[in-house]
Amino acid sequence: MHSPYKHDLQAAATEAGNEDTFDTELSILRDILRLLPTAVTVQDEQGEFLLVNDAAATLLQMAAAAPAPSQLSDRQETCLELLRSGHAATLEEAVTSGPAKHVFLTSHRPIQIAGRNLLLSNSADITEQKAFEDALFRSAYYDELTGLPTRRVIEHRVNTLLSRDSAQGHSQQGRLQHGNVQGHFALAFLDVDNFKHINDYYGHAIGDALLVEMAKRLGMDLRESDILSRISGDEFMLLLNPVQSESEVAEYIHFILQRLKAPFFIDESEIFASTSIGVSLYPEHGKTYDALRQNADIAMYRVKNGSKGGAAFFDSSMEREALARMKVEQSLRLAILEKRFCCAFQTKVDIRTKAITGIEALVRLRDDEGVIQAPGTFINLAVELGLIDELTHLVLAEIVKSIDLINETFGPDTTISINVAAKQAGNPEFMRPFAQALEATGFPKRFMIEVTEDAFVTKTHFQDEILPIFRKLGVGISIDDFGIGYSSLSALADITADEIKIDRSFITDIHLRPRSQGILRAIESLSDALGMTVVAEGLETFEELAYLQAATKIRYAQGYYFSRPIFLEDLRPAAPLASETRASLSSRPAQETRPAFSRASGYRR
Repeated sequence: MHSPYKHDLQAAATEAGNEDTFDTELSILRDILRLLPTAVTVQDEQGEFLLVNDAAATLLQMAAAAPAPSQLSDRQETCLELLRSGHAATLEEAVTSGPAKHVFLTSHRPIQIAGRNLLLSNSADITEQKAFEDALFRSAYYDELTGLPTRRVIEHRVNTLLSRDSAQGHSQQGRLQHGNVQGHFALAFLDVDNFKHINDYYGHAIGDALLVEMAKRLGMDLRESDILSRISGDEFMLLLNPVQSESEVAEYIHFILQRLKAPFFIDESEIFASTSIGVSLYPEHGKTYDALRQNADIAMYRVKNGSKGGAAFFDSSMEREALARMKVEQSLRLAILEKRFCCAFQTKVDIRTKAITGIEALVRLRDDEGVIQAPGTFINLAVELGLIDELTHLVLAEIVKSIDLINETFGPDTTISINVAAKQAGNPEFMRPFAQALEATGFPKRFMIEVTEDAFVTKTHFQDEILPIFRKLGVGISIDDFGIGYSSLSALADITADEIKIDRSFITDIHLRPRSQGILRAIESLSDALGMTVVAEGLETFEELAYLQAATKIRYAQGYYFSRPIFLEDLRPAAPLASETRASLSSRPAQETRPAFSRASGYRR
């Protein structure tokens, strides 16, 4: 028989089971909420916490223990204000815990539950993300070596100043006149002089340390509104804002230059370093960042091309010079592309027998009108623009193409000298392929490579790595322009060269200069002891020759006294035999008026 209470009992059991399930689910939800990695809190209208999970408890404990007690109270005031206003907010919160700093992204959201106004807050720890973002920001906007702002920081600051000035309406009366101005600024371009030489001689580690120390000196006494930026390897830019007068800027730049005169002591080395500075003024020298930067750069190059270590303000004449330089640069690039270079050859002569023992290949440029240009007009620029490597290979190709005529003119046993700039000599990426090109000629032992003395004494790969390659090929090594570089007589002891070419400055009127005679004898004696041949460069008069013959053991010389540089195309119609050339040399008159002799980066005029 069915009981009338059976259905009620089953319903009661089901309801009891549902309550047990609800309690179980609620317990699970509470455990999940408690163990969430995100900090979650619920506060009432009085700011009392109704719910705090474990992550939130840790966050609140850190805030309470922070060195700044106001961190926790500030957070509570923010929460109460949001509750009163009913507004949601997402904020970043920084909490210091001992040496560590944590950053949280916290979302506050007012809610209503059971007729009560509550504030639901959740915080996510974004410390690692912020550290990564900060690292990206610093790499983009701050120089890793010096810690200075990068180029884009100073560019943004200048553009901000320009926009502000434009919005306010630029007053023509506010220009720098009679030493008085308001709201204007100066942009200075600074470049460390001879930094490559410092890097080569002392090494890149000391070069980097020098830049750090220089940045510290340049940054001393700057105002909060000024900015010093490192914009490339050895280049800095300085924004002085505001400035009241040109004389004020000049006085401060002079102060910087004086400060840089003191030596830098780095890793037991005493280093003297100067900086060339160009300055442009707003709005006199430009009304855009690019114009002001370019004009400051132009003014800096005016200093670089002069005495260095000074400063100059931009003026319109500098712009004309820059345009002329750009024209020469474009012409040079086109000339290399069209291979409009040729070689002249100057003889090296035994001053006792008048026999030709060698020739030196001297590069010349044939301009658009067919006029031959001496290297003083383009060699330095070719080195600066990185075009000198291709130019040197063009010289070698010209020699190989003309080798039969060279042999007919000067003799098949004469050595052939090629100039290599110091910058090239220390660069394995150029010198190794160049050595292969010499070997490919089939007569590498006839070549003599002429490099200036600083290639030996700077800390490059030349002496230890490159020199052995040329030795293996039988290529000779000559120290060019000796006596005017950075080395000393004692430095010769560590140099393994075949030949020393005494610079023209020592040979000029040697018969009238006792001090130069003493120096010449010292170089001659030391070179003899080290097994190196001495060549006198730029011999021009009979008196100079007579002195060398009578008072020295020097056997070889070059110069206009014996021969001007010879263009092979002038010889092609009727090339004289080597014996005829020698005969003409020995029958030259004792004295002859000749043009002056000059040098430019290892290439003769």
